[in-house]
Amino acid sequence: MIFGPCPPEDAEGCILAHRTALPKRVLKKGRRLTGQDCAEIAAAGIDSLMVARIEPGDIGEDAAAEQLATAAAGAGLETDTAFTGRMNLYAATNGVLVVDADAVTAANRIDPAITFATLPNCSKVLAGRMVATAKIISFAVPEEQLGAAENALRGAVRVAGFSPRKVGLVATQLPHLKPSTMDKTRRVLEDRLLPSGSTVLNEHRVAHSREAVAEALRSLKEEGADFLILFGASAVVDRQDVLPAALDLAGGTVHHLGMPVDPGNLLMLGSLDGIPVLGAPGCARSPKENGFDWVLDRLLAGLEVHPDDITAMGVGGLLMEIGTRPQPREGKRKGEAARIAALILGAGKSSRMGGPNKLLATLDGKTLIRHAAEAAAGVGLSQTVLVTGHLAEEVGAQVEDLDVTLVHNPDFADGMAGSIRTGMNALAADTDAVIVLLGDMPRIGCDVLKRLIGTYRENDNSLIVTATADGKRGNPVLWDRRFFEALKSLSGDVGARHIIGENPGFVAEVEIGSAARLDLDTPDALRQAGGKLPEPKG
Repeated sequence: MIFGPCPPEDAEGCILAHRTALPKRVLKKGRRLTGQDCAEIAAAGIDSLMVARIEPGDIGEDAAAEQLATAAAGAGLETDTAFTGRMNLYAATNGVLVVDADAVTAANRIDPAITFATLPNCSKVLAGRMVATAKIISFAVPEEQLGAAENALRGAVRVAGFSPRKVGLVATQLPHLKPSTMDKTRRVLEDRLLPSGSTVLNEHRVAHSREAVAEALRSLKEEGADFLILFGASAVVDRQDVLPAALDLAGGTVHHLGMPVDPGNLLMLGSLDGIPVLGAPGCARSPKENGFDWVLDRLLAGLEVHPDDITAMGVGGLLMEIGTRPQPREGKRKGEAARIAALILGAGKSSRMGGPNKLLATLDGKTLIRHAAEAAAGVGLSQTVLVTGHLAEEVGAQVEDLDVTLVHNPDFADGMAGSIRTGMNALAADTDAVIVLLGDMPRIGCDVLKRLIGTYRENDNSLIVTATADGKRGNPVLWDRRFFEALKSLSGDVGARHIIGENPGFVAEVEIGSAARLDLDTPDALRQAGGKLPEPKG
């Protein structure tokens, strides 16, 4: 393929490299130019354009992408139609994606214009999910290089479909373990089994002893279970502990104990007369992804899991913390040593206010943004950041005498998430926690912020502290640094409510009354609170 500039009179049959606007129409990138196209381009005064000329032996981008994807596709996959040099592969069934990583890497090293990307190897996928894509970067590639990539990728991707299993569940009991917790554990397991069509055949709740567990294993096997899962009331910490000792006593084999995936370290893999046996770590009581899922999914898809497979899971095995764990893996800085900052969101357009910027409205003789800034400045925080957007200079002028760092979000019109990201990126690197405040909540005073901070400092598991009004969550919210990356990854016009919902074990609530949900978004709401809109300029 030859790529470069060309006068329009010589471009017929070439591929247009860039979108070109003409007086009456637009020619899209990738269009094969006709004689009429070239005449109109010349008439528009364009004397040169970038084109690609296909040479003998070249394969066009769509055909090349189709050949590459078709070569890579193994069992359990479906394809779509190639377009703009891309062809995608989709899971045809629920299962586990199996990728020959060496083959994919080899294909991607043949020619920079030939690319093939997949989801991570051994990902759980549902039918219809895109799992891989072949993308040809240039408008055509040489047939020889494409053939080499096809040969390298042949059958490199497949989906191992799930097979429904009849699961026998053994759950041991100790005085500290509530029946309601055991009930929830079963429900969470049943949800995990749904994609495979597997069901819990029966559950035996027994004493936390090797004899009781061994008897339950044998009984469930006789009842027809073809997969066995053990939940111990106490974690497995040694090869001679209750669960592995029980499997030995039942006549089974412990293949591996422990795994380099966190959460999920305390997993046991074994078998009993050819039936898989999984000793679940305590984190598997939570629906959040953990190492137990990685092994369970592979076994349900009929894939063998060996000790070497488990010990190879460390790279990528550091997963999101689970809030129900009794011992979080990362301690937070204690008491007064914790460096806590404030992030005030003051970038919005105030569209519901009908024109004026609500942050410049006054209440009790102060602008709304001044109320928020003074509250943050009055509790001795390590840093206060104010994110501005709409009418940034006017908003910033309201706090210029306070120790407040101003940062501007140029994309403030895109929504709250961008302002949170902007503010988070402005925090000092040694910040341990941040209180996120809304600039239009003037009843949040120093007393409220001190209560949030006190709750955070008192309890190691209080990593998200949220104000509530009559039990309903509102603002502000204090976030431990463990969630900083999640806050920086937000997108769109949404806040961080979903992060709170996903981490119930780390959430503490502080009841502050109606102030937690008082948003002065409309002129009526402002007037009812006793406030006054700013005077229009001019």
